Amino acid sequence: MITGAHAILFSTDAEQDRAFLRDKLGLAGVDAGGGWLIFALPPAEVAVHPAETGGACELYLMCDDVNATIAELRGRGVELRGEVQDMGWGLLTSIPLPSGGQLGLYEPRHPTAPH
Repeated sequence: MITGAHAILFSTDAEQDRAFLRDKLGLAGVDAGGGWLIFALPPAEVAVHPAETGGACELYLMCDDVNATIAELRGRGVELRGEVQDMGWGLLTSIPLPSGGQLGLYEPRHPTAPH
């Protein structure tokens, strides 16, 4: 039986990105040994979207109120990439990581999976 999911972010600066997730996004975690941090995530869901060529994976953090979440993150020194976009299915922006990667952040307007 599936009991959870484990997402991996590949990074050119794992130390800085780990510190960002811990210190700026406030994610709780555990040290799996040698400073290898594994972070807890809120309840999650997975969707499969059609693609014309090989598959890809993206990670989006969801929130109930994107503007309130942005204000809270900015209070922690997080600068977001771009303005909030109304995509119809949700309000979307992104969080740049120190390594240059990014996480999506959105307020869904679609039904979400039960937890």
